[in-house]
Amino acid sequence: MEDKILASNSGKEKDPKNKLEEGRNILEKNKKYKDNKNKNDKKNDEEKNEEILNLDSVSVFYGEKIAVKSVSLSFMSKKITAIMGPSGCGKTTLLRCLNRIHETVPTVRVEGKISLQNENILEEDPIIVRRKIGMVFQRPNPFPTMSIYDNVIAGYKLNGIKKKKSEFDTIVERSLTMTSLWKEVNNDLHKRGTFLSGGQQQRLCIARALAMNPEIILLDEPTSALDPISTSHIEELLVQLKKNVTIILVTHNLSQAGRISDWTAFMYLGELVEYGRTRKLFTNPQDKRTENFLIGKFG
Repeated sequence: MEDKILASNSGKEKDPKNKLEEGRNILEKNKKYKDNKNKNDKKNDEEKNEEILNLDSVSVFYGEKIAVKSVSLSFMSKKITAIMGPSGCGKTTLLRCLNRIHETVPTVRVEGKISLQNENILEEDPIIVRRKIGMVFQRPNPFPTMSIYDNVIAGYKLNGIKKKKSEFDTIVERSLTMTSLWKEVNNDLHKRGTFLSGGQQQRLCIARALAMNPEIILLDEPTSALDPISTSHIEELLVQLKKNVTIILVTHNLSQAGRISDWTAFMYLGELVEYGRTRKLFTNPQDKRTENFLIGKFG
């Protein structure tokens, strides 16, 4: 019996050459798997970090005084990018250039190139640019004489864009739903926007920007005038909104930038000092000035 078993096992034993060939096949399969995985990972990474807005040597002047010095960077699509730095570093000035609202100040001029999906916005009609790139300011600013409903569709009315009442109804509901405000105000749509609390007013302003279906929303210190609970609501809202729209946020609040942003730019004295993924920039800054700002040596 034992002889039969031994004979059987010896019959199953593979030739060394066959073993070597099998090993090579396994290694080749593993190599192909790893190559395919690397390609897929690279493809996914590229998809997740698709560029939408590119700045090329952008400088901003107030008369002869330079406020932003030759900034070049790329903002990623459907991500939150925080621009931070001490007061007077040029971050709000830079933000206002991104939808050309700086042009409301006669002495301001911009040099360089700002491209939205390869189209230089400095050469386009500013009204068209502002439809593509919306803006929300530091303090809630609903139009005081308008109802909540009219505030949401103000962009259409002010630009003379006509739609059916049913279409405006859909836009209002969609925009207020996106900002988690619909259930709170759907019975008060024809009351003035100033009837709302500070946090609700800021969400109304975000809804007003969203109503135009922008590709990007710019926010300048959107929670600085709000209480902690309202601030938390706005932050949660922004994280949800980035699924549909790119968000560029100016903030003094380091904790806020760390909590909600995917990418962070640090500016100092008009210069872009450092730009990268938020986690990496916060934990391993490459420039000493960034590190000093993060640990509170200035700001």
